[in-house]
Amino acid sequence: MTPNWYATVMGTGVVAVVAAALPAEVFLARIASEIFWLLAVALLIGLTLALARHWARRREDALEDVRSHTMFPFYGAVSMAVLTVGTGAGSAGHTLLGNVAVTTSAILWTIGTIIGLVTYFVMVHRLTRRHRVTPVPSWLLPVVPPMVSAAGGASLVRQLSEGAPQIAMLVTCYTLFALALTAAVFVAVVVGRHLVDNGLPAAPLLPTVWIPLGVIGQSIAAINLLGAASGLTWLHTVGVVYGTATGALGVIGLGIVFTVTAKAFCRGLSFTPSWWSFTFPVGTCALGANSLGDSLDSAMIVRAGVILWCALLLIWGTVTFHTLRHGARLMVSAFSRETLRPTRTARLADGT
Repeated sequence: MTPNWYATVMGTGVVAVVAAALPAEVFLARIASEIFWLLAVALLIGLTLALARHWARRREDALEDVRSHTMFPFYGAVSMAVLTVGTGAGSAGHTLLGNVAVTTSAILWTIGTIIGLVTYFVMVHRLTRRHRVTPVPSWLLPVVPPMVSAAGGASLVRQLSEGAPQIAMLVTCYTLFALALTAAVFVAVVVGRHLVDNGLPAAPLLPTVWIPLGVIGQSIAAINLLGAASGLTWLHTVGVVYGTATGALGVIGLGIVFTVTAKAFCRGLSFTPSWWSFTFPVGTCALGANSLGDSLDSAMIVRAGVILWCALLLIWGTVTFHTLRHGARLMVSAFSRETLRPTRTARLADGT
């Protein structure tokens, strides 16, 4: 059990979060939000139990993952998985949870934010030390969680009493936004420079080039949701200006990564768990488009968010199908080894 599997929770949960944010007239959006949120909850519980078991029984392997420059960044996915489910609890799961929806959302937001701050500062510390390690797009994963916290915290602002509590929450969320954006820009520059000089990652890691797109979408969503929650005109304006400028960059980025990925599929890109990198970034872009569209009162931009959500459903279904097939093959392989082992032991006992 490794933390990269939490990307399945992120990819599933973001479908629910976006669906809950879409206009009410979008066909089956409300039902889809509840179904996908429940799936995300089940995945989060199952993977957390598996990770806890892994730490209990294979502690040295787990510690090696933490020390690894390759695997540690995926602990950021743990934080974002918790935050995504928490955000969904207050929106997609509100009808199901009733009066405890806001409390559940707040608890999960707090847990996810704490985990995210730990991964953030550990990664920043590692980045300040000089290591001859190849920079990869997954380095963004441990520094982005505060941005997800900022977006999720916007909904909690409205639940607090006016005055000091709301102001404190807004300041906290904008601080988290600034922390994430600063580190994400630095990492993106380092990784981008490496990709320009050395080319794209190897095929199994190629889907991770979509991760920076997720930062763009999440930041647009966060700053516009916070601007709306603040009720202040100037913060609303900041969100619109930032969202418009960054959104244009996102459209260009989406075109580039889509072209690169399409060419990889034409060359026969085979399935790996990294395919889940396609899901969350598209979801955050859909959420960002919907949030910016609401801020601008633009039906066209909101429709772009709906289109991205529909594309996300298609991507999620494709990746889930391949994941289940991949898992089934692993289970059959493991079962075959276990059934063959007693036979071999019996033969050795007979001297054959």
